[in-house]
Amino acid sequence: MAEALRQARKGFYSAHPNPRVGCVIVRDDSMLGAGWHEFTGGPHAEVNAIAAAGDSAGADFYVTLEPCSHHGRTPPCVDAVIAAEPARVIVAMQDPNPEISGRGLERLRDSGIEVVVGVLESEARDLNPGFVKRMERRLPFVSIKMALSLDGRSALANGVSQWITGEPARRDVQFLRASCSAILSSARTVLADDPSLNLRLSKQDLGQARELRHPVRVLVDSKLRLSGKEKIFSTEGEIWVYTCSADAASKASLIERGAQVIEIADDGAGRVSLPAMLQDMAGRGINEVHTECGAGLAGALIEQQLADQMMLYQAPHLLGDQARGGFELGELTAMEQRTTCRICDIRQVGKDLRLTLNLNQD
Repeated sequence: MAEALRQARKGFYSAHPNPRVGCVIVRDDSMLGAGWHEFTGGPHAEVNAIAAAGDSAGADFYVTLEPCSHHGRTPPCVDAVIAAEPARVIVAMQDPNPEISGRGLERLRDSGIEVVVGVLESEARDLNPGFVKRMERRLPFVSIKMALSLDGRSALANGVSQWITGEPARRDVQFLRASCSAILSSARTVLADDPSLNLRLSKQDLGQARELRHPVRVLVDSKLRLSGKEKIFSTEGEIWVYTCSADAASKASLIERGAQVIEIADDGAGRVSLPAMLQDMAGRGINEVHTECGAGLAGALIEQQLADQMMLYQAPHLLGDQARGGFELGELTAMEQRTTCRICDIRQVGKDLRLTLNLNQD
């Protein structure tokens, strides 16, 4: 199963919006074939493994996700597995989609095939956090990226923030962008910093044969302050703008620049409802959201318990108490009000540190 998970990781940057899935076929302690799901519309992992194995009758199939039992862009994988006549099918995790979960396993058992479920299940879930959350909760997995100084500052008092971290850390962020379904930012950040938020890696950088999949860039613009002349609108890639404004002229100028403008409910204070926006994004097939924004949107996502993870790049600098903080969370009057994180990983990237923090409140 560990090898099947390794196969699945080959689709880390390209499988969206489908899950990353791997399959290994073994007989008499020898691997007959292996496969992984590379891209939407392409063969699934089980089909690729069967093709690589040739005759797999009586073999054991190790697959990281329950074989699909429904017709999508490709036929059900479970049909191909049954036709291959395996002795056993070992599955890391059941399909998290409540509408079809367990049906593929039932089909296998009804065909007289032994089924084992739950081998390295936590590792399989960790490989697809966005897909799992979207299926189970109809929300994407949200990760906040922030560059901070040692004293927790994200910009100087005058707004200058380029560059807090070094080049290795900034390149590392490109791989985070490549792995996500969408990059989320705000009109406030775009107007202040004029970023492109695009992907600057090659397919060789990602170790894949297919052309790059550019994440959707999603902008929160409650009052439609963006004009369409900002740099982000002249770079390659799809752009969605979420707003609660009905200003037809402002919408038209953004649409003319190639953006899709999506009107969403407000939060009662004239701002885009972030829960409603994320639910809409999940409905459009967004699994993982990588957030590059300022203190306002980052703080709102944390306060509303909509963020799952933080990726903090901490540079060995001090910017002083007049510099801007990383998160607008309002005044706390008791220690019990603080947001508690769990440190999952710390590693050095160039001269900077990268901290992976779990924000899940469950």
